[in-house]
Amino acid sequence: MVSSAPSPKPPPPPTSLHPQPRFLALWFPWLACEVARPEDLPRETPFVLIARSGSALRLAATDPQAQALGLAAGMTLADARARCPELATTPDDPARTAAALVQVLAHLDRFTPVVAADPPDGALLDVTGCAHLLGGEAALLVAVRAELAEAGHALRAAFAGNAAAARALARHGARHGGSDVRELPVAALELPADTLVALRRAGLATLGDLAARPSPTLAARFGEALVLRLRQLLGEVASPLVPRGHVAPLRAEERFPEPVARTDDVLDMAEDLLRRLGREMEERRLGGRRFVVTLCRADGARRRLAVDTGRPTRDPAPIMRLLRERIEGLADPIDPGFGFDSIALAITRSEPLAARQIGLEKGEETVEDSVAELVDRLAVRLGPEAVYRLIPANRHLPEVAQAALPLSEGLPRKTPSFAARLNETPPRPLCLFDPPQPIEVIAGVPDGPPLRFRWRGHIFAVRLAEGPERIAAEWWRHEGAHSGHAPINAESGALTRDYYRVEDNEGRRWWVFRHGLHAEKPHPHWYLHGQFP
Repeated sequence: MVSSAPSPKPPPPPTSLHPQPRFLALWFPWLACEVARPEDLPRETPFVLIARSGSALRLAATDPQAQALGLAAGMTLADARARCPELATTPDDPARTAAALVQVLAHLDRFTPVVAADPPDGALLDVTGCAHLLGGEAALLVAVRAELAEAGHALRAAFAGNAAAARALARHGARHGGSDVRELPVAALELPADTLVALRRAGLATLGDLAARPSPTLAARFGEALVLRLRQLLGEVASPLVPRGHVAPLRAEERFPEPVARTDDVLDMAEDLLRRLGREMEERRLGGRRFVVTLCRADGARRRLAVDTGRPTRDPAPIMRLLRERIEGLADPIDPGFGFDSIALAITRSEPLAARQIGLEKGEETVEDSVAELVDRLAVRLGPEAVYRLIPANRHLPEVAQAALPLSEGLPRKTPSFAARLNETPPRPLCLFDPPQPIEVIAGVPDGPPLRFRWRGHIFAVRLAEGPERIAAEWWRHEGAHSGHAPINAESGALTRDYYRVEDNEGRRWWVFRHGLHAEKPHPHWYLHGQFP
């Protein structure tokens, strides 16, 4: 009798050390409108971007509310207003959208090191080997949506084994992964319109219909570009990404061979690090706004010192003065303990800084430099949140044309059109009355300049008058609010203002305005808004 031993089980297949490629495509269909929409525009109001095409104005982009009403890019503005009279519009600015896409890409760096732009309104991420860090692809997508929703961006996304397929699924398929690329319509090829029409007339409605046909036949009838694009979507031809460039952080560190016990010696090394980073900033044409020094003691304790500047700089001298003032003002003095064994300097906030003409005299200082240094010293002593700067606001009423912004916040980006409008504004007094002071005026004609006015019991005879500078009311904020006699302010009614620059017999110059035209109000009131120096 012969006994046979059981046959051994086959060994398990070896685990691949190279995971399958996975790509995540993001599409922001409303990006252009999201970044251009005025903050004070109600969310339910349809909003579009317009651009001139030939002799007509056409829609360049729409928001979800406008699209729900049947509006689409390419439609003339006249047709759009006929469908939606309350439509809000703003000129299209591709540069603004491109800058917004760059900011979106910066939010995505925390999910994968390979992030590529898909202009004008998309992004492609190589998430191969990254999804498991967040619990899988579904959890990764939830985290991405939460990150970008906080920034105010809605998106559509899809996963696939190659970048071209992921992009097609995000733009032409389902809102998330799981769809088959072969089920997508032929529009996913993104070929010229005449080619897509010819495909539909031939009965080829989906990519699966095309994949079932021989490639030589498709190339002979519709061109080789169609076959190449189809093979990219099917993953037969590579569609590599071009990751966006990562800028190296502005950071320098110095380790000491032996612990240093004197704080002044450590600060001298901080000055050397500032000079080192200053040369790097000069090459990048940047200036630092926030400087953080980290002192590392031999026992592992760390002490951070941060200073902010009112404007970008790369000069070590003022930064060191601010650092020393910060150390002197500390409630808990720096204790070197057994000494410091390393120091690190990081510039966590920077802004563009071009070269400028310096004075011929050594040590020559401008008024602007003196004011900037004073502001920085106040911020160090009182805290950056306690020091404010005035910046232009995108409102045309004088009393709200500026906004107070803490020094710790960077300056907002101003659109070129708004900056040009600021340069064209007629002269205005530096100091305004808040609220504007009511005055009694005698004018030659109902809508003419004042000839004499009374303020605080004194009569002023007008010798010269210049104007009017007519400022329309913000009717979209105060509809139907032009009645009443409450003290005037930025929220007190939709009436036209006629401003005059007047000079009295004693040479004093005033800025007065009439609140309302006689066609708007039977007896408009006059106000004194400021005095010129």
